[in-house]
Amino acid sequence: MRASRRTKRWLWRWRSNPLRRREDVLEAWLVLAMWVIVAVGGTLAGVVTARAADAVFAQQRAERIPVTAVLVSDTTQAGAKSYYRALAKVRWTLPDGSTRTENTLVDTGLRAGSHVVVHTDARGELTAQPPSPSAADLESAALGAAAAFAVTGLTLGTGALARLGLDRRRARMWSREWAMIGPRWGHKTG
Repeated sequence: MRASRRTKRWLWRWRSNPLRRREDVLEAWLVLAMWVIVAVGGTLAGVVTARAADAVFAQQRAERIPVTAVLVSDTTQAGAKSYYRALAKVRWTLPDGSTRTENTLVDTGLRAGSHVVVHTDARGELTAQPPSPSAADLESAALGAAAAFAVTGLTLGTGALARLGLDRRRARMWSREWAMIGPRWGHKTG
């Protein structure tokens, strides 16, 4: 008997009631649809985004080639400020035997002639270092969570606007009904 009472209390929005209006039923279905979209859509968006990001990071790790380059200029910093990385010229040899020289960020405190590892793409152009597998996993998870939160926020915001419209409609209806019924009561108190 207690379970039956709990079920009735949980389904109160759908049960028959002489005071229930069409807007109340619409709101009940709207709230249910919002939570289904949040649960299913948010999860789906998060998983799809995380997998897509993970695939992009895996592709970057496969396409970017680590190459040993020689530092052309010193990276010591003059002045009071000390930085961990500085822009310096590096030279590396391509697989076809030709050499390239470009500027890239390297650790400070290195002298000309030092060897540094840079990453290149298939054409031999400098590119950023791809994320490590653990960093890629963390970033994929963060992007997936952001996508799930975006779907949740969009759904709840849209639902709140729809519920606000239903509340305004109910208030207008109550106002019209009160304008019809209120004068019939007259001054019965006092």
